[in-house]
Amino acid sequence: MADHDHDTHAHGHEAALEPEAPEAHATRRAVLQAAIGMGAGAAVLSTLYVGAGLIPKKEITPDREPIAQGDVLVYSQGPKRGQPINPAELKPGAEMIVAYPMNPESQVVKGAELKNTLLVMKLDPGNLDAETAKLAADGVVVYSGVCKHLGCVVSNWVADKQLMLCPCHGALYDPKESGKALIVAPKPLGQFPIKLENGRIVIAGEPTRPIGVEAATDDGIRRV
Repeated sequence: MADHDHDTHAHGHEAALEPEAPEAHATRRAVLQAAIGMGAGAAVLSTLYVGAGLIPKKEITPDREPIAQGDVLVYSQGPKRGQPINPAELKPGAEMIVAYPMNPESQVVKGAELKNTLLVMKLDPGNLDAETAKLAADGVVVYSGVCKHLGCVVSNWVADKQLMLCPCHGALYDPKESGKALIVAPKPLGQFPIKLENGRIVIAGEPTRPIGVEAATDDGIRRV
């Protein structure tokens, strides 16, 4: 009986000292590495979340507030910068003015936000299509100045053809036909409804399209 116990103890001792199979060791190591990796990943995510919470949010200051109904349009540059645009001084088809909206109460010009760039021109009312004419006032039309292609400012005016031109990639828009995109740009520019009050151009509502870049779609854009 003692010999049997001794043999059993000996065999158990030998089993305890038997080297671990390579497969088991590899499996245990993989599990350990995975656990360490998950812990590190969780730590990184936590750091990112905490870091995101510490990033200050972009403050909307008065000069960055969006265009609103009742805003008065002012010159964005030149000797009359910041002054209201007098529609009586505009010559039909001769020029396009890059403008900013101004809060009439605070007198703050909202020129610190690119999306607030506007295009103002006076055209022959008889040359405007029906949709454009409804939003115009005495031939004065106002469009968003942000190109639909890549977001540049549509700052050039082709006087002989009365077209709006983006200098970045040559996008052309027709102000007589609801800001129709003629080349490069995928969508028309948004037109703002306006009214003329006391020698000023005043925003009277929302634009016909969202302001900014829009994705191209197969919508029958005319190419020239």
